[in-house]
Amino acid sequence: MRCFFRSLQQARALHSRHSLQQCRSAPGFYHRRAPASASTLRVPSLFLHLQSHRHPHRHPHPRRHLAKMGSTDVAPPSGASATSDLKANFKAVFPELVDEIMAELHDQFDLPEDALKYIRHNLEYNVPHGKLNRGLAVSHCYKAFRKGDAIKPHEERAAYILGWCVELLQAFFLVADDIMDASVTRRGQPCFFRLPQVGLNAINDSLVLESMIYRLIRKHFRDSSVYVDLVHLFQDITYTTEIGQLLDLTSNEADKVQLDRFTDDALARIYKYKTSHYTFYLPVALGMRLAEVSDQKCYDTAKQICLKIGHFFQAQDDFLDAFGDPEVTGKVGTDIEENTCTWLIVEALKVATPADMAILNENYGVKNKANSDKVKEVYTRLGLKDKFLKFENKTYEEATKMIEDVSGMPTGAFEFLLTSLYKRKK
Repeated sequence: MRCFFRSLQQARALHSRHSLQQCRSAPGFYHRRAPASASTLRVPSLFLHLQSHRHPHRHPHPRRHLAKMGSTDVAPPSGASATSDLKANFKAVFPELVDEIMAELHDQFDLPEDALKYIRHNLEYNVPHGKLNRGLAVSHCYKAFRKGDAIKPHEERAAYILGWCVELLQAFFLVADDIMDASVTRRGQPCFFRLPQVGLNAINDSLVLESMIYRLIRKHFRDSSVYVDLVHLFQDITYTTEIGQLLDLTSNEADKVQLDRFTDDALARIYKYKTSHYTFYLPVALGMRLAEVSDQKCYDTAKQICLKIGHFFQAQDDFLDAFGDPEVTGKVGTDIEENTCTWLIVEALKVATPADMAILNENYGVKNKANSDKVKEVYTRLGLKDKFLKFENKTYEEATKMIEDVSGMPTGAFEFLLTSLYKRKK
């Protein structure tokens, strides 16, 4: 068995090198120039060769088959221990960045000690407690495009720093989103604005988190040839996400239920702009920029796959908001009360009877648990739990096929993102 796995790893390594050579030989892929000094973050580096989920019956495709459908469980990837090491190394960088940010604040501003403690609390409460897949994906993608190259410690650290910038962006969005949705919990703890000492100060606190992204990028990447590209990526994706949030917030009037506005097209736009770009395309594109990939075809392929994965992810979020266990998800769902356009309500409207429609019109968007429970009863009666499982399997298979059909560029980051989502409970 050990010999088999060694042979398998050798075959994967050979295929990965071949894919990277194709990418590098493509028009527009240019090689790195040596950094001016060891401390200059020119960055081409880090990724843990993630091995995809395997089923005992091997898939004949020359690339990876992520998981065989039909089981509710997916076996952990054989590279899980290496991924665990990557996550530990990634997490170890965060306290250092917090200390770095606090030292800069101390030196640049005449702040009292309680203000410094408040800012540190903002960072430590809101940033490091999620699954961290967005930040880790930067390193996965970066290393995929550096396959075979020697990775220096400062290059590896650069990927981690940029990954934490993605997590800062996520924290900025979540703090603001929780206020807009009047949410109660996030990641198993009270939403930041719910803390007595915070309240609506959290609006400004979210902006502070966003600003820290650009402070870190300027400090660590301003001498890099990709500095402007990194800044533009964050700016463009942030703007795209804010437009997506607007679509979500205005999909219906706050105090008026208009269920006919909840359509497949409206839902797809929200998924595309609010979630897919920043959650999936941003970390992948950042890893590619760090590796100095300039072939636009690679970015176009990456975006197409990331949008598919993003649609899959957000539909899962919608389902878990209604039917997930708050003890597991870490948050109490509010989509029904907030009159939100979700996968569940869109599907329900397609098959609802007149009696179901009467219940939905009467109870959807009402900020009361008893009303939302009546909506969930309609969802259950219409068989939406089973329908979602079928949708999840079908969408996973489609995304898997898209990844398997990629040629000329590494796919490890996409595999990491997709396999981390399949059958998730939070």
